[in-house]
Amino acid sequence: MSGRVLAPLALAQFICSFAGSNMNVMINDIGEDLDTTVQGVQSTITLFLLIMAVLMIPCSKLTDRWGRKRCFLLGLTLYGIGALISALSPSLAVLMLGNSVLEGVGTALLIPPVYILATMAYADLQSRARAFGVISGLGGVGAAAGPLIGGFIATAIDWRAAFLFQALVVAVIIVFSRGIADPVAPDPDRPFDAAGAVLSAVGMFFVVFGILQAGSDAVLMAVLLVAGAAFLIWFFLHIRARQRAGKEPLLSTGLFRNRTSNLGLITQNMQWLVLMGTSFVVAVFLQTVRGYSAIQTGVIFTSATVGVLITSLAAERLSRKHSQKALISAGFVMTVAGIGVLLLLVGASSRVVAFAPGLLLIGLGVGVMLTPSVNLVQSSFPEERQGEISGLSRSVSNLGSSFGTAIAGTILIAGPAQGNRSYALAMIALGVFALVGLAAAIRLPAGAR
Repeated sequence: MSGRVLAPLALAQFICSFAGSNMNVMINDIGEDLDTTVQGVQSTITLFLLIMAVLMIPCSKLTDRWGRKRCFLLGLTLYGIGALISALSPSLAVLMLGNSVLEGVGTALLIPPVYILATMAYADLQSRARAFGVISGLGGVGAAAGPLIGGFIATAIDWRAAFLFQALVVAVIIVFSRGIADPVAPDPDRPFDAAGAVLSAVGMFFVVFGILQAGSDAVLMAVLLVAGAAFLIWFFLHIRARQRAGKEPLLSTGLFRNRTSNLGLITQNMQWLVLMGTSFVVAVFLQTVRGYSAIQTGVIFTSATVGVLITSLAAERLSRKHSQKALISAGFVMTVAGIGVLLLLVGASSRVVAFAPGLLLIGLGVGVMLTPSVNLVQSSFPEERQGEISGLSRSVSNLGSSFGTAIAGTILIAGPAQGNRSYALAMIALGVFALVGLAAAIRLPAGAR
């Protein structure tokens, strides 16, 4: 795959990850302009990430019916329209329509083809690591640099201009995508498990929406979590029955019998949970407690962006020297250390530089393990399974992003008046999840490369 083809794929992952974090530094600006609260903006961000997650698996299956390039371009078009609507939104509801719904659906359509096309183009692990290093690296950079770029645009122009920036980048990607060729012809007659798509989407939606109720209504939270679990169990029983009947399910149950892939998916979920959770918690804390502006908050995240860049772009070289297990484990160790530094320095110093060391460590940690996790999961299955595993992998990652914003954000927002204490509780929760990811990484096969 030439650079002309890899460039639009990587840039697409960048802008989608950017969209998940750039609004974090514009919370005060959006709140004042649209007359809403921190919770309202949090709900918009979480809904965007959630829609991506719940639709990622169904959309990955649609790539077989409609074609990978067609889904990629359709997703970019919907995303661009959503960005323009967001830029012109007169209310929170319209912002949710543009950002959460249209950009979310567009992302769910365009991201699976990115990883499917990259996987099919490279037969050996080293060259695939190079492609995934660029794609995943720009995804991590987009998430880490989102606050910086978003803060700069919001301060220099207006928060609405950040969405115009997204629309402009999407237009550039569409132009660059002319050189992409679909390696496999679409099959319009390929069966599609609509019932499975609905069950999985409803189940995941209830779980994340239930978490968002933690700070306001414990009973509603419990009801939603139980309902979500019930729908997910129903989904599993449905796909198992469909598979036994000889019909093609939304997801093959065989995807969950690969131990290496299962552990890799856990690490992916925890990586994005910690990265997006940290981005939201630190950004909200600095704006609502410390009184920082959008650009001041964004500048603080420069260290995280630098960390992700340094390690993610070295993915190919690192993969030649170390096993995937070692890289993922080292990444989580650095991430846990970074969270520890953020906790120690927030009470010891009120200076802005107190956040730089911790964010740098988290950036280095996430960057070093993003590519190995994706590579490990995608390479665990043959070419005919790439559509399914790509959708599952991206869905699990975006669920992690949703959980990070929902769980850590809910803890922080539930006690904003408590200042450092609510911040510390949210960061401790993220540290626990990072340790879960480390435990999964330690259990990976020693020779996984």
